[in-house]
Amino acid sequence: MQNSKPLDAIVVGAGIAGLYAVYRLRQMGLDFQAFDAASDVGGTWWWNCYPGARVDSQSYVYQYWFSDELLEEWDWSERFPAQGETEKYLSFVADKFDLRKHYEFDTRIAHASWDEATALWTVETEAGERYTARYFVSCAGMLSTPKVPPFEGHEKYQGVIAHTARWPREGIDLKGKRVGVVGTGATGIQVIQTIAGEVGHMTVFQRTAQYAVRMNNERYTHETFQKWRDQYPELKDKVHHTFAGFAFDFYLPAWSEHTPEQRRAEMEKLWADGSLAIWVGGYQESLVDPAINEEVSEFVREKIRAQVKDPVKREILTPRAYGFGTYRVPLENGYYEAFNRDNVDLVDVRKTPIERFTEKGLVVDGKEYEFDVVILATGFDAGTGALARMDVRGRDGRSLTELWNQDIRSTLGLQVHGFPNLFTVAGPLAPSTAFCNMTTCLQQQVDWVADCIDWLRVHDKHVIEPTAEKENWWVSHHDEVANATLLVKTESWYTGANIEGKPRRLLSYIGGVGNYRDICDQVKESGYEGFAVA
Repeated sequence: MQNSKPLDAIVVGAGIAGLYAVYRLRQMGLDFQAFDAASDVGGTWWWNCYPGARVDSQSYVYQYWFSDELLEEWDWSERFPAQGETEKYLSFVADKFDLRKHYEFDTRIAHASWDEATALWTVETEAGERYTARYFVSCAGMLSTPKVPPFEGHEKYQGVIAHTARWPREGIDLKGKRVGVVGTGATGIQVIQTIAGEVGHMTVFQRTAQYAVRMNNERYTHETFQKWRDQYPELKDKVHHTFAGFAFDFYLPAWSEHTPEQRRAEMEKLWADGSLAIWVGGYQESLVDPAINEEVSEFVREKIRAQVKDPVKREILTPRAYGFGTYRVPLENGYYEAFNRDNVDLVDVRKTPIERFTEKGLVVDGKEYEFDVVILATGFDAGTGALARMDVRGRDGRSLTELWNQDIRSTLGLQVHGFPNLFTVAGPLAPSTAFCNMTTCLQQQVDWVADCIDWLRVHDKHVIEPTAEKENWWVSHHDEVANATLLVKTESWYTGANIEGKPRRLLSYIGGVGNYRDICDQVKESGYEGFAVA
């Protein structure tokens, strides 16, 4: 199948960004088609239905702002909603605005190529359907391509293997089972604390200890949630100007202006808040000054040590190889206490990695661990993975996959030189996932893309792409900001270090959400200076 008339746009993704992109493009009267590999809307919250999956942004800012009617109709039941409620919310949005009719579900994009002569993208699905369109808008997600470790012998294993990002929708019966969990990042923490009381026995394989912060969740009734709804006009504006797109910001004075006692009191207050505020709402210098970072790190280590009874487990679970906040900060709710249970063991695989699967389980340092179920909470090929898997080819057949295998580049995280009319919402070098409340950043970026396409139509233009000079400027600015922080000194998925052979660069812009928004607005107001328009 191939569309007889070129579309205005093709949209990939039915998550937070994709749904909003479809809404905006329809508002503009464009002719478009949207796709998603899942069977329904939800994006991340459709795929990640593993036990314990939960939002770690406060619900009253983790939502859409484009409709006052929607804001009035939807009540969140918790401060940090579970996966099921978040998926239900996105389904509610899709129903309310009749967005599903624009999608082909269960459809993966296999190839996308730019034709210079016609100034059109040709997009082909894995089923062989072909579409042509003026604009190719990727909302495929920054964390949507699972990393599956290359453990040998997995095909021999006779039990169940499940990656958290591809969890069976029907679930897995874990009651009384012998379960192995590989990975202790944000996802692994949620799984471990949730299933510890259900499984017969669990062995956790940890490579990197985490500075997890105790979540302070809160249940809402319609009446108690109304206090947040009353603040929506203020919150709607505020989230776009804070450092990380939350309702809070770095509010403390300089570290040197406080006494040690005052610092301790402030950190206790932030810890008691039970949110990510202790990371991106406390002392800003902790992200750039090693000595200050070490003091904050030791404060969090104290909190961790106080929760773990066994001295051996306590030592393994206490992070020392990197500083607090230079790696993804998870929220937890019973994670450390799970290791006080008799049915939970912990294996440190930093020095002695997992060797292979056997028919019965996993082998580490010559010892076989037998399991009924092995859960892989091993993360993602972040930032670039989703698009790199699509075989996207720009001018002169240039491969986006090959480009990013050599050097991860973009302009504003939204376009790439050599790939006209390709828009990459939540692309690399934008402040997505790592340093931004996702709904804040995704809505802002979709708005920029939609406004850009609208500007082109108004000015009777058809093609836009950043110049090489503009892209070099953005990459240089991005690196200058990143290199002033401690994050680039930590081996993590933030820098692509979790994927063998991936070029090293901080994947997300860390100059602040408000600053990034200002830069994007300046580009728009200048008539897209630094972009080649035809």
